[in-house]
Amino acid sequence: MLPFKFFKTRLFVSRSSTLSTSVELVLVCQAIEPSISVKTIVQSRRRERLEPRPLTVFPVNVIQASKRNPDWSSLPSQITSSLLGDNTSPIQSHSIFNIAKELKKAPFSNIQMKLFRPHRPLSNRRFPIKPTPNPTSSIAAAAEDRRDNDEKFVSLLRNIVRGKQSWKVAFNNPLISNNLKPHHIEKVLLQTLDDDSRLALRFFNFLGLHKNFNHSTASFCILIHGLVQSNLVWPASSVLQTLILRGPNNPTLIFESLMNSYESRNFSSTYGFDLLIQTYVHYKRVLDSVLIVGLMRECRILPEVRTFSAVLNGLIVIKKFNLVLELFDEIVDVGLRPDAYTYTAVVRSLDNDISSHGWHWVTQQYLVVTYNVLIHGLCKNQRTCEAVEVKNSLSHKRLKADVVTFCTLVLGLCMVQEFEIAKQLTDEMVELGFHPTKEALSCLVDGLRRKGCVVHAFNLVNKMGKVGLAPSSFVYNSLINSLCKDEKLKEVEALFTNMGEKGLYLSDITYSNLINSFCRSGQLDSALRFLGKMTEVGLKPTVHHYNPLISGHCRLGKWHTAKYLVQEMIDKGVAPTVVTYTSLISGYCKEGEVHTAFRLYHEMTGKGISPNIYTFTALIYGLCRANMIAEASKLFDEMREWNVSPNEVTYNVMIEGHCREGNIARAFELHDEMVEKGLAPDTYTYRPLISGLCSIGRVSEAKEFMDDLHKEHNKLNEMCFSALLHGYCKEGRLKDALGACSEMVARGIDVDLVCYAVLIHGFLRCHDTKRLFHLLKEMNDNGLRPDNVIYTSMIDAYGKAGDLCKAFGVWDIMVSEGCIPNVVTYTVLINSLCKAGFVDKAELLCKEMLVSSSVPNQITYGCFLDQLTKGGHMEKALQLHNAMLTGSLANTVTYNILIRAFCKLDRIQEASEILIEMVDNDIIPDCISYSTIIYEYCRRGSLWEAMKLWESMLNKGLNPDTVAYNFLIYGCCVAGELAKAFELRDDMMKCGLKPNRATYYALIHGTCLKSYGYHEQ
Repeated sequence: MLPFKFFKTRLFVSRSSTLSTSVELVLVCQAIEPSISVKTIVQSRRRERLEPRPLTVFPVNVIQASKRNPDWSSLPSQITSSLLGDNTSPIQSHSIFNIAKELKKAPFSNIQMKLFRPHRPLSNRRFPIKPTPNPTSSIAAAAEDRRDNDEKFVSLLRNIVRGKQSWKVAFNNPLISNNLKPHHIEKVLLQTLDDDSRLALRFFNFLGLHKNFNHSTASFCILIHGLVQSNLVWPASSVLQTLILRGPNNPTLIFESLMNSYESRNFSSTYGFDLLIQTYVHYKRVLDSVLIVGLMRECRILPEVRTFSAVLNGLIVIKKFNLVLELFDEIVDVGLRPDAYTYTAVVRSLDNDISSHGWHWVTQQYLVVTYNVLIHGLCKNQRTCEAVEVKNSLSHKRLKADVVTFCTLVLGLCMVQEFEIAKQLTDEMVELGFHPTKEALSCLVDGLRRKGCVVHAFNLVNKMGKVGLAPSSFVYNSLINSLCKDEKLKEVEALFTNMGEKGLYLSDITYSNLINSFCRSGQLDSALRFLGKMTEVGLKPTVHHYNPLISGHCRLGKWHTAKYLVQEMIDKGVAPTVVTYTSLISGYCKEGEVHTAFRLYHEMTGKGISPNIYTFTALIYGLCRANMIAEASKLFDEMREWNVSPNEVTYNVMIEGHCREGNIARAFELHDEMVEKGLAPDTYTYRPLISGLCSIGRVSEAKEFMDDLHKEHNKLNEMCFSALLHGYCKEGRLKDALGACSEMVARGIDVDLVCYAVLIHGFLRCHDTKRLFHLLKEMNDNGLRPDNVIYTSMIDAYGKAGDLCKAFGVWDIMVSEGCIPNVVTYTVLINSLCKAGFVDKAELLCKEMLVSSSVPNQITYGCFLDQLTKGGHMEKALQLHNAMLTGSLANTVTYNILIRAFCKLDRIQEASEILIEMVDNDIIPDCISYSTIIYEYCRRGSLWEAMKLWESMLNKGLNPDTVAYNFLIYGCCVAGELAKAFELRDDMMKCGLKPNRATYYALIHGTCLKSYGYHEQ
């Protein structure tokens, strides 16, 4: 059977005097008898007097439905009757205009007409065939046979293409070459493009080059879409160029073929249409490319922005500037997002199209907006330098930049971190009367902050605040956090007030940083105020807000407030963390309240909170400071059970503790252990080692140790040398001390006030006044002035020597030099006056101290208390102590002064009552408190009372020192309990304490008494 042939024509139906509408119609020819040859049909069509065939016109939606569903019964009755030859069909006519007249009854916008080609046998007037109502079974069978034959032929072609047989040999076969049709190639291409686009391209080129096969436009389009989908863009472009060069010359037909292939084959990429546009631009057929853009827009397909930019630039080349602007507006309206190149083309068109008289208004209004769009595109692509140049060029075009221009540039410059230029533009904008947007201001402020220019950012916020502008709340919070980090707390408070005036609020994280910063600087009242503000605005404080407050109050010894904050957070359902407990533990350890610290430690672990390295380090520090080095060593080993490894600070604390205890060997063992674990010793490690060696008289070894460190390129600082100087001065080796100072200077280490203070103290001890004044002159030449420590040291030295005239002389010099005496200076002079018997003058000095805003401390009152007790004025001493107790100034030392005085006066009962009163007032007695009373009991021969008090001391967790052991050993020996005395000696050694001369004297004395058979009462 022969395939159907169709003829397509185009009608123009006039709807009005100014409007022509193109209506596509379909000429459906009557079928020709199958037995007629192709030649006969062609000849019959060439006859000039060929009778007109009946026309059948169908809407496109009907035709598409018929393609999807070939069931003729589903078509409208008048259409079906026309197809089946019913001469009564109202649409059948020999006049095309009658058809157009019928179509005008429906809106043209809703009807698209195409040529419909019914599948039915060909017919002509020589062999008339009477139409039948339905297709016969023989026709359907023949159509099925044709389809089967086509499928078999396509399968054969596919096997040839994919097989190893030579294509040239295969296609020389007449059975293949004579029956090969374009629609066969289309199917083969589709089946090959799915998995091997390059093979499809080779096959296509083979037929065209070697067989001169005339490919259909559909084949070209299928291949182009397939290659594009396989990312073979250059081959697709080459095929497209071939299609355009060989024809058809009508771009609409090529687009329609591309569109049909795209829709019918379900290709996913639309880049083939972009290639079509680019090819037309390449061949200087820019108007054809504009036509394709319009057709794509009608089909709701948008070209890529670079393709669109190429079209615009092509139009500029041919000076179609108006068309550039029109096309830009149309394509942007449907959703295309232009880039900088697109905007550049638009601006170039505007610049070259200033011709009409009404263009001045457009220049001032529309053109500035367009330039702003261009600037935005340049900034978006990080071409800010060009954007600034465009802004600067506006004045040459008699244009004025507006607020959008400036804000766009500020945002773009911030994007590339050109904050200084952005700030300059902001200042220029404000001078011109424009106000930056919140987005632009926020971006600039945050950019300056991130760059480290926090002060500039703060000043900018203040400047903008004066004109009623403010950045976003996020930027405010970030700026406050940065100011807190730089400790600019005055600026923080100003910014906080500014935020409140603008109705902005801080986040809980910013409040945490605020509270932490103010606590770190010691401004606890301000920190508490921020905590209250936080609660007022409805933010719930967390443990991160309470911990800095608790730590700050503990650090300053404000235990009452710290405990109140802990209780407050617990009442609000905020559970304390290891940081909370560690802050309290560290504070108590620094105050010497080690037992309270351990009580908190056990409370913490009992709640399942694991201690960290800072917890252990704080406890070890407290134990070492309380001279409980054995317990500190035990806790140091206990850390491993908690899987906590000691750090440099922990080792430094342990080393300093052993050095203070005099166990230098163990300190150096810890130093070596520290190095083996990969921890780096520092000056805080070396200083106690040097000081420890000097304290036991091994100053020369300390100097050798420092020299070895210097050879190993370990840096030493002023603290290390001051420890060495102290050792030299203690031994009276002032010449070596001065030599060490010279060595310091040679190594590039400045002699600071601490070193000078040590040297001055050494010269004072040796009464070397000449060198003392020489040293003071040297200090002055080096730009250093004596401070409170040096003046106080000189006053103390002269006071202890009983030379009060020189002491007051130094006092006068101190005041004249503008150095204000502090509580230590007053206390030193008061102590000297009390010891010299000038209690009345000491009281006058104490009153002067109160006037000068220096508050006496426990040591100051202790000087008076000590003098009163030594003079036997116990009633005045008790009155003074009660006053101290009221002012929370009484401590263990002041109680020990009273206990010692009562014991000295044989009033042991009152001494015992004072001991009980200490416990009632939450003041923990120390070893001196107990050992003083124990000694008095032993001296009286009341060994049972002494042993009872000894057991009480041990039960309270106090560790007796060597003096306490010696007192009790002496008491046992005097009472004849020699076995108990030796047992105490053994316990003493087990605790790491070494018996001294007094210990052995007591034991020898007791042994002698026993050998002679009597006891000393």
